[in-house]
This record gives sequence, structure tokens and C-alpha cells, in this order.
Amino acid sequence: MIHGPSLAIGGVISAAVIIMVFFGFNGITNQTELIIEPSPTIQQAGPTQITMNTFLANGSPILGDVNAPITLIEFGDYQCHFCNVFFHSTEDDILEKYVKTGKVKMIFKDYNIIGPDSVNASHGAHCANDQGLFWEYHDILYSNWTGENNGWASSENLAKFAQEIGLDLDKWSECMIEGTHSQIIVASNEDARSLELTGTPAFFVIGPDGKTTKLFGAQPLEVFERIFEEELKK
Repeated sequence: MIHGPSLAIGGVISAAVIIMVFFGFNGITNQTELIIEPSPTIQQAGPTQITMNTFLANGSPILGDVNAPITLIEFGDYQCHFCNVFFHSTEDDILEKYVKTGKVKMIFKDYNIIGPDSVNASHGAHCANDQGLFWEYHDILYSNWTGENNGWASSENLAKFAQEIGLDLDKWSECMIEGTHSQIIVASNEDARSLELTGTPAFFVIGPDGKTTKLFGAQPLEVFERIFEEELKK
């Protein structure tokens, strides 16, 4: 199941939108193997080239062992209902069984398709990353989710979350006001569109041989397990 509403917003995200906002101045698996081409040295005309950087760049710090044989990439929106479902129903099990055991490493990438609060939440996570707490901020966002565009990810609440996880609030606030990480968020959204994603969450599993499997929606643990176990046999 894929979040579809407000998709047009994702198509027009820009640095200006990202910088503007903080403190207001004021069910069936769809798997597809992708062909990953080497990064081109010269920009080619025509369709965007999909390279390994399309998956790995412009995202979160790696969660797990950097040498894990399998990489799981999630494109998500912090306001997305089904992203929240995945976080609460499946992610912890993946962490316990595969990430903490050194088999899988995770990367989260932004695909902001719902509204300005989604962009601000993404920026909050990247500013938290400046202090080494990206994943803690990621988790507190999803732990406080109450819906889409209803104010739970307001500027005031984002600051409260930063304080709750022990961030230096002055440094974090300065990062937010200056829009320090606007470009990485824009670039991540561009990566999502290059991959022709139509909603969130969307996942890519990259195996030890580079084979890439795409999954759409808040799939149950069993779906991820099947792919992980197949890749671990290689």
C-alpha cells in the first residue's frame, strides 16, 4: 500500500520551500530488479542515469555495520501514514534480526510528498545528525506521529523533540533557521523522482552482488526476510 495523496507537492519541492519554513518567521509485493550503471563522468542527454549514488547518496548516516553485505534503503516522508506503520510494525524486527547481527545496514532518504511540515521534519533530522543523533530524531518523529498536516510536526514540536533527545538546542535551531541541509533534502527528492517512485514508503534492497530489489509500501517482516535470506545465500 503506497501513500498517493499530495504527490504533486513532491514534484515541486525546491530549496526555497525548504528554507522558508522553520519557526515561521514566526498489499502485494512489487519487486523489480534494477540495472545499476557506473556513474557517468559526463552528463548524458535523455533519461536520468540510475547509479549507485542514486540509492546511497543524500541520505542518513548508515545504521548498522558499514560492512554488512546487504543494504536496505527506505524513501520516506515523516508525515506518511504507511511509513509510520512500517516503523511501528516491522522496523524493530529488522533491526533486531538483521541490523544488530551485522547482516543488513540501513539508510533513510527523504521523499517529501505531503506538505511543508514533512520538509521541516526532514531538516530537523539532518540538523540532529550534525550532533550525531540522526536516528534518535528519526525515531522520535515517528513515535510522535498523529496524522498528516495536522500540526504534530510544527516548528514548536520539532524543537521540543530536539530538546527531548538531548540536542544542543541553540546549535540545532541555528541549523534549522539557516536551512543548512536544504540541498541534501532537495537532492534526495530528486533521487526519488529519478527512480520513478510514486509514493512512500518505498524500499530498495541491495545485495552483496549489487542486485537491487524494489519493494513498495509497509510490507510485513516476512517479505523482507525472504529477500534478505535469498541474498545472504550468495
